[in-house]
Amino acid sequence: MSTFKPSMLTLALISAGLIGQTAYAQEADAQNNATQKGEQQQQQQQKDVERIEVTSTFRRSVVESINTKRFSTSVVESISAEDIGKLPDSSIAESIARLPGITAQRLDGRASRVSVRGFSENESTTTFNGRQQVSISDNRGVEFDLYPSEIMSGVTVYKTPSASLSGEGIAGVIDMQTVRPLTKGEQVFQVNGQFEQSSFDKLNPDGDDQGYRGTVSYIDQFADDTFGVAFAYTTMSSPNQEKRWNSWGYPEFTTESGDTGSILGGAKPYVRSSTLERDSAMLVLEFTPTDKVNMTFDALYVDFVDEKILRGTEVPFAWGQGSIDPESATVDPETGFVTSAVTQGQRVVLRNDYEERAAELTQFGYNVEYFLDHNWTLEFDASRSEVERQVWSVESYAGTGRGDNNGIADDIGYVFDSGNTGAQFSHQLDYSDFNLMQLGGPLSWGASAALNDNYGLVGTPYENTAQDGFINAPAVEDELTTLKLAASRVLNNEFFKGIEFGVTYRDREKSKDSEGYYMTLADFSYPDNVGMMSVPEQYRLGTADLSFIGMGPMIAYDTQGLIDDGYYELLRESLTDPKHLTRSWTVQEDVTAAFVQGNIDTQFAGIPVTGNVGLRYVHTKQSSQGNAFNVVDGLVVAQPTDVSHDYGHVLPSLNLIFAIDEQQMLRFGAAKTISRARLDEMNASISATYSAQQPDENGNYWSVSGGNPNLEPKEATGLDLSYENYFTAEGYFSAALFYKDLNDWIFNGNYELDLSGVPDPATGEIPETSSATGSGKVNGGGGQLWGYELAIALPLSEFSEALEGFGILASHTGVEQDIQDQNGNDYELPGLSDSIQSVTFYYERYGFSARTSMRKRSDFKGDVYGLGFETQQVDIQGETIWDAQFGYDFADSGISGLENLEVTFQVQNITEEPFISLQGDNALQVRDYQDYGRNYLLGFSYEF
Repeated sequence: MSTFKPSMLTLALISAGLIGQTAYAQEADAQNNATQKGEQQQQQQQKDVERIEVTSTFRRSVVESINTKRFSTSVVESISAEDIGKLPDSSIAESIARLPGITAQRLDGRASRVSVRGFSENESTTTFNGRQQVSISDNRGVEFDLYPSEIMSGVTVYKTPSASLSGEGIAGVIDMQTVRPLTKGEQVFQVNGQFEQSSFDKLNPDGDDQGYRGTVSYIDQFADDTFGVAFAYTTMSSPNQEKRWNSWGYPEFTTESGDTGSILGGAKPYVRSSTLERDSAMLVLEFTPTDKVNMTFDALYVDFVDEKILRGTEVPFAWGQGSIDPESATVDPETGFVTSAVTQGQRVVLRNDYEERAAELTQFGYNVEYFLDHNWTLEFDASRSEVERQVWSVESYAGTGRGDNNGIADDIGYVFDSGNTGAQFSHQLDYSDFNLMQLGGPLSWGASAALNDNYGLVGTPYENTAQDGFINAPAVEDELTTLKLAASRVLNNEFFKGIEFGVTYRDREKSKDSEGYYMTLADFSYPDNVGMMSVPEQYRLGTADLSFIGMGPMIAYDTQGLIDDGYYELLRESLTDPKHLTRSWTVQEDVTAAFVQGNIDTQFAGIPVTGNVGLRYVHTKQSSQGNAFNVVDGLVVAQPTDVSHDYGHVLPSLNLIFAIDEQQMLRFGAAKTISRARLDEMNASISATYSAQQPDENGNYWSVSGGNPNLEPKEATGLDLSYENYFTAEGYFSAALFYKDLNDWIFNGNYELDLSGVPDPATGEIPETSSATGSGKVNGGGGQLWGYELAIALPLSEFSEALEGFGILASHTGVEQDIQDQNGNDYELPGLSDSIQSVTFYYERYGFSARTSMRKRSDFKGDVYGLGFETQQVDIQGETIWDAQFGYDFADSGISGLENLEVTFQVQNITEEPFISLQGDNALQVRDYQDYGRNYLLGFSYEF
């Protein structure tokens, strides 16, 4: 057992620099525990030797990541970058998705949502420098494309918890880290730049197929290395294009011969051009005025705008107004699908859509460590993070005439592509003709009482025809304040080398405001002007090419410009449609936790044993404010609601490491963990009806449906067992088994709710009884999840010196589950792929570098945005994604003036792997087929 006690300042620097990464507010690893600093110095000395042996950038990051895993007291995975802006991939999510047991879901072509060991992003917690983060999504799960990889020094994924680890999550904790300037120990001034090109030519005339990324970073130390500064600014304009096939569904159809098959109900194919613009600034200040004090302040600002331009056609088929010729329908007897058919007299809707998703994130954190003496260390940490997200999603319609029966109809045929991943349409009309295709609603989709009343259309031939477009405009605000006070003490006994204890407090408030607007041409009136409007010349952009579905060119125009210049009138959908009140809410959480953790250093049967054992108590007070509403005389009437609930959890944890010898170890972990309910499921916005005459079977007069503010966290008891063999500084092998017993999972069901003080929306009066029967999400049911992981980092120089610089990183994960709801029905976890693989082949030597990486996952259920930006779950097919990167570092080139230059070339999605979602468990019932093409990036890095 170690009794070595270096100076307090030395301990601080060693603790911060062990793995080249930082987690200011975490004590879960040896890098942050004052009680483990003697061992950390030994590990730092070992790492310094490894740094001398491995000087190339990517291979050095492999060594850093291996050391993080090796010396952690928990089961972790890690990626690291020696300097700001040198993470191995172009995005954080892509890098994380290559780690063992971890994968990512793509959104609009970019890896964004991360799953850990079969659990979706909502079952893990994301922290930044050890502090929990807000999110731009409707729920808790972080979308990683918000965070620039260029300013991160590393990411650590904790698969097993310890009592001192902040944040709760059944899947684990994902911690993003920035550099610490005093740890760096030298001045760095670095500039990075990238040029980006999409493999598709411009799919929309006003879209982008080229982009850029740039980063400027500066690290320095002053005042005899007692004050350090790290600053980074990064800007990005990244294009992404897509050809999308989207089907409405597949109803049954009988041909003239009597054969029955699944026919195309309708389709919404389109081309999308997106540009993600992101400006970010990061600042870290570190100060050690004495050898007893270390203070750190960090700040992060992100300005994020994701702009999408979408153009395509809504083509009703079996669910349309046309007449399908039974003789034209061909049924494939092997698949049972109508592979081709023709509908006559059908009108289509041309869509010129525009979407802007804007977010602004600010994060501030302050941490101070005070080394009271050689035995005691005190820590205080405080942070504040805020994010605001606004979505402006516009649908603009055009066609040949207003409503179902006006304008020229078309005869449209389709032939399915292989696997129903698209179709080739035949048609008679010219959809690029601005004289024929005009602004307005070509089908009667505007069945709104408010629209009909506003324009006097009730009882007229133009009833339900006033919707010429639609705008979804949901907004999210998320605010989070955290406080922490902790202490640690070095112990010298035969079982423990130290103890840690402390309290944390977290105050979070997240709100969502949902609204939608009907769009009607400003000149529309009944009976004077009920026609369509030709697109004004100044808004015409040419055409968008829909040849990939056989529709040819279609008119393209500036939708947002027309709105800005007053060509449309807007009417709130929430006047008559209550769904926006269901989706509007505020949820507050006050979480107080206390923890104690003993750090183990002992022997068992002559084998050294380290690790930790601890207990964390978490008390939560949650409340939600929303609306109780009903529709009265065609209009939505709402009354405010405010419901509170509190509960507590005791969360024990144990991590043991048995050192078989200097390179082999056996790990065992056991812990109880929780994951909090989705915010959109635990809010207090409900549709409410009060019946004063007759109670229901539960004796309640109120009947409500919507959110359940009394939801409590899901619980799991987990066991982990792993074997690790670090056979060289650059290589290791590991095999792991994991098991989780899941309880109090969340399913649909009935619950009881207290509506004290809430007036009846129909009368405005407070009823005598307040108890309600609710229909929504409830805690209940559960089951088991289990699996295994195999991982290897293999430098091929182990076999021959001639292979120096070559290596392989590979992993395979298998996951199984057996989960039932409270009624005994089988349930499949979202985000769970039962098979996950990743492999990277690399070469790096003499300045040259090359690597190709593959990540593969099997089918899974995932969340996508549906109508009104409401999250919905769909079946997503598995995918295999290949990327490659080539580079040259001029450090060893001998070319004067270029010694600090590095150039890279990347190809993303080499095989053009599509994203495919289904409408059921039949692989031919394709909902979405999204083709993103490839992306190319040419970059440089120069250090002054």
